[in-house]
Amino acid sequence: MSDRDMSRALADAVMEAVLDTPQVAFLRPGLVDLLRSSALLGRGLPGAPKGSGGVQVRRQQGSAAWSVEVHVVLHRGRRALDVTREVRSAAAAAVGRMTGEAAEVRVTVTGLV
Repeated sequence: MSDRDMSRALADAVMEAVLDTPQVAFLRPGLVDLLRSSALLGRGLPGAPKGSGGVQVRRQQGSAAWSVEVHVVLHRGRRALDVTREVRSAAAAAVGRMTGEAAEVRVTVTGLV
């Protein structure tokens, strides 16, 4: 499996793990997600990403380790710090299950609803 295919598979796994974390409302939409409602993209073009705009996975430069960035919007009611820690753990566990390797995970809270 190429790094590009592995990145996509990891992004999907991380996305599912993050969305299953309590207090996570949704992932910050990426540009493709925002444009998806247009008639052209709504037809389901092949190769179009499936909504993981809030998760980016790539290899760290000069290393075999994975780097994960997650941008989330949270529900109010709990400290964002606590939820962020849970999101980071869920994302790292998802990468670990698929690769057997540790990953550097950065979580950014982009809003509260």
